[in-house]
Amino acid sequence: MRRTNLVLDGESLEEARLALGTKTYSETVNQALADVVRRHKMRSIVQFFGKGLWKGDLSEMRDDRPRRRPRRKVAAR
Repeated sequence: MRRTNLVLDGESLEEARLALGTKTYSETVNQALADVVRRHKMRSIVQFFGKGLWKGDLSEMRDDRPRRRPRRKVAAR
């Protein structure tokens, strides 16, 4: 933990505290910081989608699987 002095807008801090459901201002600020870091990490993951990380032929892979036989319909009793 690091102790520091901050000058914050009181109304915004109270609104954030209520929105986050936290009990203290320190808890509010810590949770808000953690949320910002989490969102930043999530955005950085998106850059990997569609970049061709996996190389293979899905059709070829599917041809290797044994074919399932369709289920027989069971007559109602």
